[in-house]
Amino acid sequence: RFGVALRPGASADSVAGRLNRVAFGYHAFSSAAIASQSSQTFLVVSRFHRAIAVISVVASAIFLLCIMLLKVEERRADAAVMRFVGVRRRTIFGALVLEAAAVALAGAVVGTGIAIGAGAITNLYYQRLFQTQLIFSLITPSVVAFSVGLSIVLGIGAGALAAWRLVRTRPMVLWGRG
Repeated sequence: RFGVALRPGASADSVAGRLNRVAFGYHAFSSAAIASQSSQTFLVVSRFHRAIAVISVVASAIFLLCIMLLKVEERRADAAVMRFVGVRRRTIFGALVLEAAAVALAGAVVGTGIAIGAGAITNLYYQRLFQTQLIFSLITPSVVAFSVGLSIVLGIGAGALAAWRLVRTRPMVLWGRG
């Protein structure tokens, strides 16, 4: 294998095509073609990671919804008393959604800390194992921002769903008498 430097403005694909027509016993490729073919493995790994991420997000959303439903169920008596004293449904709904947003934000902060710690441990282990400076786990600010934003949106959604279910129920049923 060897590389050929081209003059500025020369098309790598056309030079590779001309070389392939003239010479016998070798095949010329442009750098872009080589990079494209050699990166197919990384493309498969990237898709695999994306699939794992989607499954993780869906599972965490279901878990978050379950936690919020349980949390709201604990507040049934509180919601009944608030309704009996005249607190509007909208106010109860807003308070529960605000609480869900706070829980989601706290979970996102803790999750980010765990991810950064796990990434550092992963890098340290594999860098020592393979005696390299390659980075095996990279957590970028854009990934953190996306994750925190998604966590807050999912948390608010789960809280809103649970709160909507609670405020639709009659106060006597919430109190356990209806």
